[in-house]
Amino acid sequence: MKAFPALTAALAALHLAGCTPRIMPPDVLQASLHEPYTLNAGDKLRVIVFGQDSLSNVYAVDGAGRISMPLIGAVEARGLTTASLERAIEGKLRGGFLREPKVSAEVDTYRPFFILGEVTTSGQYPYVNNMTIQTAIAIAGGYSARAARTYAEVTRVVNGDLVTVNVPVTTPIRPGDTVVVKERYF
Repeated sequence: MKAFPALTAALAALHLAGCTPRIMPPDVLQASLHEPYTLNAGDKLRVIVFGQDSLSNVYAVDGAGRISMPLIGAVEARGLTTASLERAIEGKLRGGFLREPKVSAEVDTYRPFFILGEVTTSGQYPYVNNMTIQTAIAIAGGYSARAARTYAEVTRVVNGDLVTVNVPVTTPIRPGDTVVVKERYF
């Protein structure tokens, strides 16, 4: 009878293994820093439709990855750059609402980053441009007494895959990243 709980636990572990991030070399994470920023849930965008003050506003990307604008309704934003979103909005406005719409979109507020582990206050925090892991740790109140201070684990979506990498604390992070400060071994 004791083998049955062990078998159940093993099957559960195998099932959950498909949900875990892949461990990758640090250069994969570094390469993703040079890719253009793509929008996702939690971002707030300032959209300006020139000559149309009633359409110009700050719009939040919802959980489904869309923004909702007057006249044209939902516009898919997840995975798009701001330039691609501008073209998508222009295309919808051109479809019966405006002749030659000119749209500008920029990120007003980035989605938050998350920090866990051996820091004073784990949690979700607003992203700041050019942030590094060290900056994130400072925002979270600093290291705990047991923290490993030279590296941390970063989890990020890269090309649609969830990737986890151990990197130096001087590594830049991006909005939506999860940083885990590990416990030191000595």
